Amino acid sequence: MGLLDFIKKQFVDVIEWTESTDGVLMWRYPFEDREIQNGAVLVVRESQVALFVNEGKVADMFGPGSHKLTTQTLPLLTNLKNWDKLFASPFKSDVYFFSTRQQLDLRWGTSQPITLRDKDFGAVRVRAFGNYSCRLADPRIFHTEVAGTRDSYSVEDLDGQLRGVLIQHLSDAVAGSGVPFLDLAANQIEFAKALQAATTSAFEALGLKLDSVTVQNVSLPEELQKVLDQRIGMGMVGDNMGKFIQYQTGQALPTLASSSGGGGVAGDAAGLGAGLALGQVMAQSIQQGLQGGPASTPAASIRPDEVMATLEKLAELKGKGVLTEEEFSAKKAELLKKLT
Repeated sequence: MGLLDFIKKQFVDVIEWTESTDGVLMWRYPFEDREIQNGAVLVVRESQVALFVNEGKVADMFGPGSHKLTTQTLPLLTNLKNWDKLFASPFKSDVYFFSTRQQLDLRWGTSQPITLRDKDFGAVRVRAFGNYSCRLADPRIFHTEVAGTRDSYSVEDLDGQLRGVLIQHLSDAVAGSGVPFLDLAANQIEFAKALQAATTSAFEALGLKLDSVTVQNVSLPEELQKVLDQRIGMGMVGDNMGKFIQYQTGQALPTLASSSGGGGVAGDAAGLGAGLALGQVMAQSIQQGLQGGPASTPAASIRPDEVMATLEKLAELKGKGVLTEEEFSAKKAELLKKLT
């Protein structure tokens, strides 16, 4: 080995990082068995920070610029190495570079519906997904709490952890905002702001800054969406249960007509009349059960088949949660008496 090769192997004059790979948050300069000599230059580019670590202890940190390494520019390292006025040259130290650029279009989402407390519903199970951006804000915390002595650390290495943090704080976002789920779902910008506020401190604990969060979709599982649609339908017809039952009957008329077997105009008219009559009977019966008042139709005017049809419809409403078990049982007993 020649003298020039020996010198190149032993000493480092310029320390820098060109960030040739996207998504890298931390990179350790590969000294191998080489050493830094007095007066070497540290080059830190825009959106970078360099950190000196001596025997596991964090020392001096440098921002963008060219820095000549002396006892004046390395006060903490000088103290750790017990250099007084004499700069030991050459010397060894770990140098870590950190990228502080925004890491964009990172994805988050729920793999399974999660249960959230809600002001209106008490609890709902929701799915949600979107994206977020973050940046490395505190290299010291990131080095000690996350990266440690690894040669490099990327956004991909943190992906699962950060997505988990966002999903974990979805419940906090809804509860902390005090806004009902339906209002948050209708205003995804507000939902995103609430999620960012609830998650910021968890990112800071890792030395990161959560710059933005977007919510692209919020949805309910199919079975809960049907219940919500039912509730919306009730809201559209108001608090009048009779109108709601008539609305339900009207929705069933196409099925009734299709099952008439092609009876022509007379059959269609008969089916329509039966459907409307059934709707009126059910409306009167349910309102009587819920309000405790007498129905406008006398008991004798209700045929047995109408009573059975009403019971079947009441059972369906109970299954959907529109009627409680107590309301259904009371109405059932009342209707069965009319069969005797």
